Amino acid sequence: MSDEINVNSRRIETSVRVRYVECDPMNVAHHSVYPVWFEIARTDLLRRRGNAYRDLEAAGVMFVVARMSLRYHKPAKYDDELTIICLASPSAGVKVEHSYEVRRGVELLATGQTTLVCVDHDGKLKPIPEDLFP
Repeated sequence: MSDEINVNSRRIETSVRVRYVECDPMNVAHHSVYPVWFEIARTDLLRRRGNAYRDLEAAGVMFVVARMSLRYHKPAKYDDELTIICLASPSAGVKVEHSYEVRRGVELLATGQTTLVCVDHDGKLKPIPEDLFP
């Protein structure tokens, strides 16, 4: 598994390790951490393409989650090393969609999708900059 990405790619694999604080008393990763792992992959994808989210915000380009779906297949457990796969599918205008897989080795643990919309500092919709997802 590689954390490297081609600058023109819309897909990334990034690794996370399940921390103790993310688990319930049975050492199973709590359902609420999966969206956090999705965000880690999403922001890593932007960063590796040369766009730190902090810099985008400073330039008045922000993304808000408008929709999220998540399906759990198998539990992640404390100290598991996971691979989060994220694929961006931009569409014209103000939104970008991402698909995710959470894997432990070859085992598929969860799948998900998000739709993000681009807004300005006032929360008004704005077009996604053309160079963000060429």
